Amino acid sequence: MDAAADAPTSEAFVQSLARGLAVIRAFDADHPSLSLSDVARRVDISRAAAGRFLRTLEALGYVRGDGREFSLTPRVLELGFSYLSALSLPEVLQPHLEALSRAVDESVSAAVLDGGDVVYIARVPTRRIMSVRITIGSRFPAHATSLGRVLLAGLPPSARAAAIAQRPPTVITPRTVTDLVELDAELDAVRERGWALLDGELEVGVRSIAAPVHGRDGSVVAAINLSMATTTGPLEPVLAERVPMLLAAAAAIDAELRLV
Repeated sequence: MDAAADAPTSEAFVQSLARGLAVIRAFDADHPSLSLSDVARRVDISRAAAGRFLRTLEALGYVRGDGREFSLTPRVLELGFSYLSALSLPEVLQPHLEALSRAVDESVSAAVLDGGDVVYIARVPTRRIMSVRITIGSRFPAHATSLGRVLLAGLPPSARAAAIAQRPPTVITPRTVTDLVELDAELDAVRERGWALLDGELEVGVRSIAAPVHGRDGSVVAAINLSMATTTGPLEPVLAERVPMLLAAAAAIDAELRLV
Protein backbone atom coordinates (compact mmCIF):
# COMPACT_ATOMS: atom_id res chain seq x y z
CA MET A 1 0.00 0.00 0.00
CA ASP A 2 3.00 2.30 -0.31
CA ALA A 3 1.46 5.21 -2.19
CA ALA A 4 4.59 7.24 -1.67
CA ALA A 5 6.69 4.68 -3.52
CA ASP A 6 4.76 5.29 -6.74
CA ALA A 7 4.53 9.04 -6.28
CA PRO A 8 6.40 11.72 -8.26
CA THR A 9 10.02 12.29 -7.30
CA SER A 10 10.40 15.97 -8.22
CA GLU A 11 11.88 18.44 -5.75
CA ALA A 12 8.40 19.86 -5.20
CA PHE A 13 7.12 16.52 -3.91
CA VAL A 14 7.07 16.21 -0.10
CA GLN A 15 7.46 12.52 0.62
CA SER A 16 6.84 12.84 4.35
CA LEU A 17 3.44 14.43 3.67
CA ALA A 18 2.61 11.65 1.23
CA ARG A 19 3.50 9.03 3.82
CA GLY A 20 1.50 10.81 6.49
CA LEU A 21 -1.56 10.73 4.25
CA ALA A 22 -0.87 7.07 3.47
CA VAL A 23 -0.96 6.36 7.21
CA ILE A 24 -4.44 7.91 7.40
CA ARG A 25 -5.56 5.88 4.38
CA ALA A 26 -4.32 2.69 6.05
CA PHE A 27 -7.47 2.81 8.18
CA ASP A 28 -10.69 1.81 6.44
CA ALA A 29 -14.01 0.08 7.08
CA ASP A 30 -12.29 -3.30 7.24
CA HIS A 31 -9.43 -2.01 9.39
CA PRO A 32 -10.88 0.62 11.77
CA SER A 33 -8.23 -0.12 14.40
CA LEU A 34 -4.59 -0.93 13.71
CA SER A 35 -1.51 -1.62 15.79
CA LEU A 36 1.73 0.20 15.09
CA SER A 37 3.02 -2.92 13.31
CA ASP A 38 -0.15 -3.12 11.22
CA VAL A 39 0.27 0.48 10.06
CA ALA A 40 3.94 -0.05 9.25
CA ARG A 41 3.10 -3.13 7.19
CA ARG A 42 0.14 -1.59 5.33
CA VAL A 43 2.05 1.60 4.45
CA ASP A 44 5.34 -0.24 3.89
CA ILE A 45 7.37 1.92 6.24
CA SER A 46 9.46 1.10 9.32
CA ARG A 47 7.88 0.73 12.77
CA ALA A 48 9.85 3.77 13.91
CA ALA A 49 8.49 5.91 11.08
CA ALA A 50 4.97 4.62 11.65
CA GLY A 51 5.28 5.52 15.32
CA ARG A 52 6.37 9.08 14.51
CA PHE A 53 3.49 9.59 12.08
CA LEU A 54 0.93 8.13 14.47
CA ARG A 55 2.15 10.21 17.42
CA THR A 56 2.05 13.35 15.27
CA LEU A 57 -1.48 12.58 14.06
CA GLU A 58 -2.51 11.81 17.64
CA ALA A 59 -1.12 15.16 18.84
CA LEU A 60 -3.08 16.91 16.08
CA GLY A 61 -6.28 15.12 17.03
CA TYR A 62 -6.67 12.96 13.91
CA VAL A 63 -5.80 9.64 15.60
CA ARG A 64 -6.44 8.19 19.04
CA GLY A 65 -4.51 5.36 20.67
CA ASP A 66 -5.22 3.07 23.62
CA GLY A 67 -1.68 1.85 24.13
CA ARG A 68 -2.11 -1.14 21.81
CA GLU A 69 -4.07 0.04 18.78
CA PHE A 70 -4.83 3.27 16.97
CA SER A 71 -7.98 4.49 15.25
CA LEU A 72 -9.05 7.62 13.39
CA THR A 73 -11.08 10.33 15.09
CA PRO A 74 -14.00 12.26 13.55
CA ARG A 75 -11.62 15.16 13.02
CA VAL A 76 -10.35 13.37 9.91
CA LEU A 77 -13.61 14.37 8.27
CA GLU A 78 -12.31 17.94 8.20
CA LEU A 79 -9.77 16.90 5.57
CA GLY A 80 -12.52 16.13 3.09
CA PHE A 81 -15.08 18.65 4.25
CA SER A 82 -13.55 21.54 2.32
CA TYR A 83 -13.97 19.59 -0.90
CA LEU A 84 -17.53 18.59 -0.07
CA SER A 85 -18.38 22.14 1.03
CA ALA A 86 -17.10 23.61 -2.20
CA LEU A 87 -18.96 20.95 -4.10
CA SER A 88 -22.69 21.66 -3.96
CA LEU A 89 -23.45 18.14 -5.13
CA PRO A 90 -23.92 16.39 -1.76
CA GLU A 91 -26.24 19.10 -0.51
CA VAL A 92 -28.31 18.94 -3.67
CA LEU A 93 -28.25 15.16 -3.89
CA GLN A 94 -29.21 14.21 -0.35
CA PRO A 95 -32.93 15.09 -0.32
CA HIS A 96 -33.44 13.42 -3.70
CA LEU A 97 -31.66 10.28 -2.50
CA GLU A 98 -33.79 10.25 0.64
CA ALA A 99 -37.00 10.56 -1.39
CA LEU A 100 -35.95 7.78 -3.76
CA SER A 101 -34.94 5.53 -0.87
CA ARG A 102 -38.33 6.02 0.78
CA ALA A 103 -40.10 5.24 -2.47
CA VAL A 104 -38.26 1.97 -3.15
CA ASP A 105 -37.27 1.02 0.42
CA GLU A 106 -33.71 0.32 -0.69
CA SER A 107 -30.28 1.84 -0.09
CA VAL A 108 -29.47 4.71 -2.46
CA SER A 109 -26.05 6.25 -3.08
CA ALA A 110 -24.18 8.82 -5.12
CA ALA A 111 -20.56 8.78 -6.22
CA VAL A 112 -17.98 10.56 -8.33
CA LEU A 113 -15.10 9.14 -10.33
CA ASP A 114 -11.54 9.34 -9.01
CA GLY A 115 -9.19 7.72 -11.48
CA GLY A 116 -10.36 4.15 -11.87
CA ASP A 117 -12.40 4.17 -8.66
CA VAL A 118 -15.79 5.47 -7.59
CA VAL A 119 -15.88 7.46 -4.35
CA TYR A 120 -19.15 7.71 -2.44
CA ILE A 121 -20.19 11.32 -1.66
CA ALA A 122 -23.76 10.78 -0.43
CA ARG A 123 -25.75 7.80 0.78
CA VAL A 124 -29.05 6.76 2.34
CA PRO A 125 -28.67 3.23 3.74
CA THR A 126 -31.55 0.93 4.62
CA ARG A 127 -30.84 -2.73 5.21
CA ARG A 128 -27.30 -4.06 4.73
CA ILE A 129 -27.04 -6.43 1.76
CA MET A 130 -23.28 -6.31 1.11
CA SER A 131 -20.55 -7.93 3.18
CA VAL A 132 -18.63 -4.63 3.32
CA ARG A 133 -19.93 -1.50 4.99
CA ILE A 134 -20.37 1.46 2.62
CA THR A 135 -19.92 4.98 3.98
CA ILE A 136 -19.10 8.43 2.62
CA GLY A 137 -15.62 8.15 1.15
CA SER A 138 -15.83 4.42 0.41
CA ARG A 139 -14.07 3.43 -2.81
CA PHE A 140 -14.72 0.60 -5.24
CA PRO A 141 -13.34 -0.30 -8.67
CA ALA A 142 -15.37 1.62 -11.24
CA HIS A 143 -15.55 -1.27 -13.70
CA ALA A 144 -17.40 -3.49 -11.20
CA THR A 145 -20.06 -1.04 -10.00
CA SER A 146 -23.16 0.39 -11.66
CA LEU A 147 -22.07 3.85 -10.50
CA GLY A 148 -18.70 3.36 -12.14
CA ARG A 149 -20.17 2.07 -15.37
CA VAL A 150 -22.27 5.22 -15.69
CA LEU A 151 -19.35 7.50 -14.84
CA LEU A 152 -16.96 5.74 -17.23
CA ALA A 153 -19.60 5.75 -19.97
CA GLY A 154 -19.88 9.52 -19.65
CA LEU A 155 -16.20 10.10 -20.42
CA PRO A 156 -14.70 10.81 -23.85
CA PRO A 157 -12.95 7.71 -25.26
CA SER A 158 -9.41 8.80 -24.35
CA ALA A 159 -10.37 9.75 -20.78
CA ARG A 160 -12.31 6.50 -20.40
CA ALA A 161 -9.31 4.43 -21.50
CA ALA A 162 -7.03 6.37 -19.13
CA ALA A 163 -9.39 5.81 -16.17
CA ILE A 164 -9.66 2.08 -16.87
CA ALA A 165 -5.87 1.84 -17.20
CA GLN A 166 -5.50 3.26 -13.69
CA ARG A 167 -7.57 0.37 -12.29
CA PRO A 168 -7.40 -2.52 -14.80
CA PRO A 169 -10.47 -4.78 -14.50
CA THR A 170 -9.96 -7.75 -12.22
CA VAL A 171 -12.16 -10.68 -11.28
CA ILE A 172 -14.14 -9.94 -8.13
CA THR A 173 -16.93 -12.48 -8.63
CA PRO A 174 -17.46 -15.09 -11.36
CA ARG A 175 -19.73 -12.56 -13.10
CA THR A 176 -17.32 -9.62 -13.19
CA VAL A 177 -16.65 -8.34 -16.70
CA THR A 178 -12.87 -8.06 -17.16
CA ASP A 179 -12.42 -8.32 -20.93
CA LEU A 180 -11.62 -4.80 -22.16
CA VAL A 181 -13.48 -5.18 -25.45
CA GLU A 182 -16.59 -6.50 -23.70
CA LEU A 183 -16.37 -3.76 -21.04
CA ASP A 184 -16.00 -1.05 -23.67
CA ALA A 185 -19.04 -2.36 -25.54
CA GLU A 186 -21.04 -2.40 -22.31
CA LEU A 187 -20.02 1.19 -21.55
CA ASP A 188 -21.14 2.26 -25.02
CA ALA A 189 -24.49 0.55 -24.38
CA VAL A 190 -24.81 2.30 -21.01
CA ARG A 191 -24.10 5.66 -22.64
CA GLU A 192 -26.77 4.99 -25.28
CA ARG A 193 -29.34 3.59 -22.82
CA GLY A 194 -28.82 6.23 -20.15
CA TRP A 195 -28.50 3.86 -17.18
CA ALA A 196 -26.49 0.86 -16.03
CA LEU A 197 -27.37 -2.49 -14.51
CA LEU A 198 -24.94 -4.70 -12.60
CA ASP A 199 -26.00 -8.09 -11.34
CA GLY A 200 -23.56 -9.86 -9.04
CA GLU A 201 -20.36 -8.39 -10.50
CA LEU A 202 -19.20 -6.69 -7.29
CA GLU A 203 -20.79 -9.15 -4.89
CA VAL A 204 -22.84 -12.25 -5.60
CA GLY A 205 -26.46 -11.73 -4.66
CA VAL A 206 -26.38 -7.95 -5.04
CA ARG A 207 -27.94 -6.12 -7.96
CA SER A 208 -27.80 -2.38 -8.65
CA ILE A 209 -28.92 0.16 -11.22
CA ALA A 210 -27.39 3.60 -11.74
CA ALA A 211 -28.04 6.77 -13.70
CA PRO A 212 -25.87 9.80 -14.49
CA VAL A 213 -26.11 13.24 -12.95
CA HIS A 214 -25.22 16.11 -15.27
CA GLY A 215 -23.68 19.51 -14.60
CA ARG A 216 -24.65 22.79 -16.22
CA ASP A 217 -22.54 22.02 -19.28
CA GLY A 218 -24.19 18.63 -19.79
CA SER A 219 -21.19 16.59 -18.69
CA VAL A 220 -21.59 13.70 -16.26
CA VAL A 221 -20.47 14.96 -12.85
CA ALA A 222 -21.76 12.15 -10.63
CA ALA A 223 -23.96 9.08 -10.62
CA ILE A 224 -26.74 7.82 -8.37
CA ASN A 225 -27.76 4.24 -7.82
CA LEU A 226 -30.04 2.00 -5.86
CA SER A 227 -28.98 -1.42 -4.68
CA MET A 228 -31.07 -4.46 -3.94
CA ALA A 229 -30.72 -8.15 -3.22
CA THR A 230 -31.32 -10.48 -6.14
CA THR A 231 -34.06 -12.01 -4.02
CA THR A 232 -36.08 -8.80 -4.48
CA GLY A 233 -37.82 -10.43 -7.42
CA PRO A 234 -37.52 -11.30 -11.12
CA LEU A 235 -35.28 -8.85 -12.95
CA GLU A 236 -37.61 -7.51 -15.64
CA PRO A 237 -40.49 -6.43 -13.35
CA VAL A 238 -38.01 -4.86 -10.95
CA LEU A 239 -36.37 -2.87 -13.75
CA ALA A 240 -39.74 -1.84 -15.18
CA GLU A 241 -40.72 -0.39 -11.83
CA ARG A 242 -37.48 1.09 -10.57
CA VAL A 243 -35.55 2.38 -13.59
CA PRO A 244 -38.15 5.12 -14.29
CA MET A 245 -38.02 6.15 -10.62
CA LEU A 246 -34.21 6.29 -10.72
CA LEU A 247 -34.18 8.31 -13.95
CA ALA A 248 -36.81 10.71 -12.56
CA ALA A 249 -34.64 11.33 -9.50
CA ALA A 250 -31.58 11.94 -11.69
CA ALA A 251 -33.56 14.36 -13.88
CA ALA A 252 -34.74 16.27 -10.80
CA ILE A 253 -31.15 16.56 -9.58
CA ASP A 254 -30.02 17.74 -13.03
CA ALA A 255 -32.70 20.44 -12.99
CA GLU A 256 -31.64 21.65 -9.55
CA LEU A 257 -27.94 21.67 -10.44
CA ARG A 258 -28.67 23.97 -13.36
CA LEU A 259 -29.86 26.53 -10.81
CA VAL A 260 -26.88 26.23 -8.45
